[in-house]
Amino acid sequence: MAEIFIKTRLLGILVFFLSFSNQALSQGQVVPDGKINLPATTENWNGLYLKLRLTEKWWWYQENHYRRRNSIDNRSDFIGRMSQLYNRFGFTYLFTDNFEVTFGPTIVWQFSPERGNPRYVDSVLDTRFWHQWLLTQSVGSVKVLHQFRFEHRYQRDNEVGAEYEYKDRWRYKITAYVPINKPKMENKTFFIAPSNEFFFQTNRETWNIFEENRVYTAIGYTYNNYMFFGGHMWTYGPTNTPGTFRNRHIIRLNVMYTIDFRDRRRPLTRDFAF
Repeated sequence: MAEIFIKTRLLGILVFFLSFSNQALSQGQVVPDGKINLPATTENWNGLYLKLRLTEKWWWYQENHYRRRNSIDNRSDFIGRMSQLYNRFGFTYLFTDNFEVTFGPTIVWQFSPERGNPRYVDSVLDTRFWHQWLLTQSVGSVKVLHQFRFEHRYQRDNEVGAEYEYKDRWRYKITAYVPINKPKMENKTFFIAPSNEFFFQTNRETWNIFEENRVYTAIGYTYNNYMFFGGHMWTYGPTNTPGTFRNRHIIRLNVMYTIDFRDRRRPLTRDFAF
């Protein structure tokens, strides 16, 4: 009974916090202090995650994403235009069962916002080096993850003649994995995973160091070496125009595959970060 009470209270607190954040940031098209919120747009992100445990301390981490966004003339169709091919790679070192560090490169192809328009090139390459700290804790049967991610990016936009510039991005995400049909996260578990992530960036051109807030609620299932999960993500953040903000509704569908090479590829259940 105590575990059920803790699980219910924690889930209630998280749902309240995420709902409050959503309402507070999305009221009206023009918010009271004069900032402008643009009409919402839509996107669809599909991801494949790979985690391989190579030794007692070292892992290989990889994620590949196929991302689309709404058509120019229809903000609600989710898949009208190509957006990104996003590929992140890294090595993870496990300091303890509750703390790990990951580092590696990211390669992203950014596609034109309007294909066929001579003002834009069809795609540009965005390269990054990233590293993160991941802390895991248990609250009753709920697994809570604190993710601190740092990205050092070389980027340009799709306009013809645009130059690359260096940017730093700083991210913090809190995620809770709440098992539904099992007493803890293990094989054949249905779960819900609400999360909230804050993004900040620094470079010469930035008028607002706050880049974005992402509120994501995933529903998933673990089966042997696989985890299937997906859900809705709402994002909010400034555009390049001072005083103007955007928000997006994103459908995310993902698969994670994990292997432990130390023991005949048995399933992993210790860490479900994504």
